[in-house]
Amino acid sequence: MTLNQLLTTAPQSHSQLAAATAVSSESVAKPCRVLHIIDSLGVGGAETWIMSLLRYFAKHRIHDGQSFEFDLCLTSGKEAVFDDEARALGATLHYLPYSRRNLWSFTTKFRKLLRNRCYSAIHDHQEFSGGFHLACGLGALPPVRVIHVHNPLLHYENYGTTFSRRCSIKMGRAGVALFSTAIAGTSCQLLREYGYDRQPFVSRNRGAAHCGFDVNEFMGDYEESHRSVCREFGWPSSVRIVLFVGRLDSNRNEQKNQKNPAFAFKIAQKIAQRNRDTVFLFAGAGDEARSRFETEVREASLEDQIRFVKPRNDIHRLMIGSDQLLFPSHAEGLGMVVVEAQAAGLPVLASDTTPREAVVLPELVEHLPLEFGVSRWAEVLEERLRAPRPSIETCNRAVHRSAFSIESSAKRLIHLYLENK
Repeated sequence: MTLNQLLTTAPQSHSQLAAATAVSSESVAKPCRVLHIIDSLGVGGAETWIMSLLRYFAKHRIHDGQSFEFDLCLTSGKEAVFDDEARALGATLHYLPYSRRNLWSFTTKFRKLLRNRCYSAIHDHQEFSGGFHLACGLGALPPVRVIHVHNPLLHYENYGTTFSRRCSIKMGRAGVALFSTAIAGTSCQLLREYGYDRQPFVSRNRGAAHCGFDVNEFMGDYEESHRSVCREFGWPSSVRIVLFVGRLDSNRNEQKNQKNPAFAFKIAQKIAQRNRDTVFLFAGAGDEARSRFETEVREASLEDQIRFVKPRNDIHRLMIGSDQLLFPSHAEGLGMVVVEAQAAGLPVLASDTTPREAVVLPELVEHLPLEFGVSRWAEVLEERLRAPRPSIETCNRAVHRSAFSIESSAKRLIHLYLENK
C-alpha cells in the first residue's frame, strides 16, 4: 500500500504495519542516518514524539538488519529541556539558527553539515519552512526528504497576518513541492486541509505518519491514581476530576487560540458553581494566561474546585486518575492528547474539529460542535461523568495495537526512510 492510498483508506492494523515495514537484511554495513529538523527540543507534541523515537531506537538500533542513527538540526539555535537526554540517547545535536537575517550563515553551515554527515534522509518538522531548508541544501541533499506537517491550518492563518508572511508561506510551499520526496501529516485530514491532495503536490508520496508514544506509561490503577491526585490537590476522593491538557496562551484572541482554554474554563465555572463534587484541573504552559484565570477563580470563590498547574512530566498519572478529558480545541493536526487519554482509559469530550483518526475506541470519545455553546457542553460533560469508567487494561491494549504505539510509529518511519533506497 502506498502513501497516496493511505489518504483514502482506514489506518492499517499493527500486523499490516509490521508487514509493510519489513526491510531487507542483505546489508548492515552502513547505518541509515536521519537528520530531523525542528525548532528546539522543548515540550511539544512533535518534540515529545522525537524523544520517544530516540528512546525506542536506543533500545532497538537494528531492524531486520538495518541500523539507524539520528541527528537533530535545531533551527532556534537554543538549548531546551530535552537536549541532554537526547545526547545521552545517542543523538548528535546541531544548533543552526535559521531566519531571514542569517540565511547565508545557515545555508553555509547546513550544506557543510549535509556533506560531512552523509545522511540517508532528512525529516523536517517545520512545514513550509522545510521548503526553504531543502532549497538551502540543494546539491547536497540525501535521496529521502520528508516534510512533516504537525500544526493545524489555524496555526498558519494566525502567522500569515502580513503580505510578506503570506508570500513566505507560498514560497516555502513551492519549495516543498519541488524538493521533497514525501509529505507526511499527523493525520490525513490535516494534509487535505493544507491542500496536499492537490497540485502541485500529487507527484509526491503523501500520507499520515502518526506520532507514537510509549503506551505502557498510561497503564495503571484508576482508584490508586485517583486517590493520589486528590491528595495532591486537597480534594476528597469522592470527587470527579475533569482534566484539560494544553497551552493556555497560544493566542489572546479566543477564536484563534487553538486549544480553546477560555471555553473550557467557562464550562468549569458553570459546573463548579452548581456541583461541589466535580473539580477541574488545567495543565499547560502560559504563565500570563494562568494568572488571569486564577484571578477569576479567586473572584468567584472557586479555588477549591478549579486548579491550574504548569506543564509536568506526569500527565499519564493525571490521566489515569481523572474521570473525563475536556478537549474543546478550535483546530488540531491530530490531537495526541486524545489518543493518550484513550490509552489511560480516560473518556474524552472533544470538539468536532478533532480528526476522527485520533479515535481508537469510539465508545470512549464523544465529539460536540463548539457552536452548541457552554451550557450544552456542560450538560453533556455532567452526563458523561455519571457513567462508569471503562477497563484501563482493555483500552490500553487497543491503543497498543494501533498505529499510535511507538513500535508502530517507528516501523512506519523505517518504511518512509528506506522506501527510496
